[in-house]
Amino acid sequence: MSKTFELETLKIRMGDADLGQLDLHQRVQRAMRALILDGVLLPGLKLPATRSLADSLDMARDTVESAYTQLHRDGFIVRRQGSGSYVSETIGTPLRGRASRCARPLEQERSVPVAGAGLSRRGQAIVDGGGITDQQTIRAFATGLPETRTFPTDVWERLQRQALKDYRASVLLHGDPQGAEPLRKAIATYLNLERGAKVGAEQIVVLSSTRQALFLCAQLLVDAGRPVLLENPGYFGARKAFESAEAKVLPIDVDAQGIRTDLLRADRSGATCVYVTPSHQYPTGVTMQLERRLDLIRWAFESGRWIIEDDYDSEFHYDGMPTACVQGLDKYARTIYIGTFGKTLYPGLRMGYMALPQPLVRPFVQARSIMDGHTPQIQQLTLARFMEDGHYNSHVRAMRKLYAGRREVILESIGKHLAGIVTAPRPQGGMQVPCLLEPGWSEEDTIRCAATAGVLLQGLSRLYAGEHRQPGWLLGYASLTAYEIEAAVLRLANALRKP
Repeated sequence: MSKTFELETLKIRMGDADLGQLDLHQRVQRAMRALILDGVLLPGLKLPATRSLADSLDMARDTVESAYTQLHRDGFIVRRQGSGSYVSETIGTPLRGRASRCARPLEQERSVPVAGAGLSRRGQAIVDGGGITDQQTIRAFATGLPETRTFPTDVWERLQRQALKDYRASVLLHGDPQGAEPLRKAIATYLNLERGAKVGAEQIVVLSSTRQALFLCAQLLVDAGRPVLLENPGYFGARKAFESAEAKVLPIDVDAQGIRTDLLRADRSGATCVYVTPSHQYPTGVTMQLERRLDLIRWAFESGRWIIEDDYDSEFHYDGMPTACVQGLDKYARTIYIGTFGKTLYPGLRMGYMALPQPLVRPFVQARSIMDGHTPQIQQLTLARFMEDGHYNSHVRAMRKLYAGRREVILESIGKHLAGIVTAPRPQGGMQVPCLLEPGWSEEDTIRCAATAGVLLQGLSRLYAGEHRQPGWLLGYASLTAYEIEAAVLRLANALRKP
């Protein structure tokens, strides 16, 4: 550690990008404070006079004086009449041995990995498992993105102004953790009429997203180290939610009729719940047949398990009428229903919901109150009016027609340009097409090759558990125009077929 004041070290710290937006005197003060805390400037060290330091830094003396004054007020330095300014003796050197690195730019210091960062076992598991990356721009072929460029923002803005006028300052206060009552009523009405559910507004909990719903399920329904059953292949976010709660994820295979209930009945793990996507299985796109749905419900009742039904994009069913949700068929009330507005409206809305069996409402609301309190009230009240006035159903119908046409375009483009590379089973609905790679093609290589052509491919294999992993891609198409779809498929084909 330095026994003298090191001017060059101070200049390096002042050049840190984090300080770039601050006034000059703040940059001097923050840089000196950091050097003191790091043990570079030792307790008792005499600092340069303000005039001398100002000349060395080529700045006004008042600038340095302002920095010294703030350091003195905060207790980092002491100023003695007729003697000068000194680093406070009460400031220890908490990070001894670090001074040898301090002459390097701060960006280099930050690049050094810190071992033993003090995380809990659960926290370290989350870091080791990695997060989830959402696509923040429209790009071929990002999955889960709806059409947003034609969203009726004028209608939304008008309804939001009405809500602000009617509710005034009350929308600026904390909201009900369960959700605004007008929106809960609108959601319950929609589910009962459109999805064949049997639910009251008192069973609805408004949340920020499907992921938050799954995180709550993981926290409240599965103890650490205990098993939970998930579809195989299945939604990556569901697996992450349960793994972050230290649950043991057990895969249950899916076939052409949905999750295999014979495997559920053979399970002896003691799992308390099963996660399913019956209306449009993710990622295969199959729809769980009615016989399987009824068997799933009987299994849950007989064994005392919970069914977590993720109905993430059931509104977009193109071949015939969509199948009624499991929740509406479940006379035993063992089903937890999860829905989202991120697919039907736009992902930036950050709003989803759960329809819960009555005994679970209070526990989930209390847990939600701890997590983030509530969803912004003005957004909830605007959405409630959007639904009450019929705009929601109109928008969903328009998007269903639009996406059905885009599905035809992408299937035709795949058959035309990617024959011999992938086969694409025709999905009955949804916003993406699963593509299965033909023998001889590597999923990893094709994804890397596509990236060079500016095309984003999500691999299928990572959605599988166990040894059997189907190589392929998921191609999202809902957010792309017909021209964008065909152009991107052609670009992808040309990139893959380059010698």
